[in-house]
Amino acid sequence: MAAAIAVATKAFSSLGVESRGGNKFQCRFHEFEVMQRKSRPRMRFFLPSPSCPPRALHDDRNARAEAAETEKSPSATPEGDDDSSYSVLSCMTSQHNNIVVVDTPKSRFLLLDSSHNIHSMLNKDQIWTGSYWDEFASLPAIVPQGPIAILGLGGGTAAHLLLKLWPSLHLEGWEIDEILIDMAREYFGLSELEKSTQAGGSLSVHIGDALSESATVQGGFAGIIVDLFSDGKILPQLKEVDTWFEIERKLMPHGRIMVNCGGVHSELSGSGDKTAEMILSTDSWVKNSTIKALCKAFPGKLSWKIMAEKDSDNYLALTGPLPDLDVWSAALPSQLSLNVRQWRPCELAC
Repeated sequence: MAAAIAVATKAFSSLGVESRGGNKFQCRFHEFEVMQRKSRPRMRFFLPSPSCPPRALHDDRNARAEAAETEKSPSATPEGDDDSSYSVLSCMTSQHNNIVVVDTPKSRFLLLDSSHNIHSMLNKDQIWTGSYWDEFASLPAIVPQGPIAILGLGGGTAAHLLLKLWPSLHLEGWEIDEILIDMAREYFGLSELEKSTQAGGSLSVHIGDALSESATVQGGFAGIIVDLFSDGKILPQLKEVDTWFEIERKLMPHGRIMVNCGGVHSELSGSGDKTAEMILSTDSWVKNSTIKALCKAFPGKLSWKIMAEKDSDNYLALTGPLPDLDVWSAALPSQLSLNVRQWRPCELAC
């Protein structure tokens, strides 16, 4: 549930707020900074002390002008947000995360852990995020009928998309952080997803370890979405072949797993043109430890893609034979139909 996306601004002056007690706590924002990368922008908050109540963060004119010029995709500052204020709706600590909810006129963002990266987002005037969550919504078109698991539910971005496009789906979401789920229900509309749609679909939320043996359903899942990160990094268990054997056993026949394998820059070394060349090469996935583990677990039955540069730099992986891309594309809305044509098999020796 980590995103390779961002809202960009320049550093802001320090803002102090009073303690509100309980497990909300005092915080002082020393920086709210723009970080621009060719392959992905990133929103990062610096929270030297734990949590804070709502407070508007107003950017200066130069920061707004720079953001308006450079940040174009929905996964960065949504249109109209770059010339307004940012509000921190809630800031809390839990056993697992430092949780921050940021609101803008067009979008709402969930920031977690010490990386302060965006882990979930909710656009107020459209469903599409311009990031890897959109890709997850293409999975139901290529799996059998049956429940779909989301391992790493976060604020429910993927669940929103899935139920909007496929309202009869039965989703089973696992999240280890109960406080995060409470905040997602309050600020990201998660509680609405737990209600049955007119077509009979819904989301069931499970609090617990997504990799435990109990994270399963009778008969198996038609599809499993894996989006598991901690402290800004993909879980180390996902770099182990045995982990994928265990997840595979939770599938029904012909089921598939779709995985957010993390960003390019976390795996590639080097700089400049050399790094860019490696990212664009047909075998750049060999530098991603998670895809390498998946390739060993599913030899000859693994596909991969990298998100378009303007959206993010995340690798995605898909188990099972490479689908008929024409049929898959035709079954999807236009916002996704071209994207699925970018999937390619992992053909090199693993």
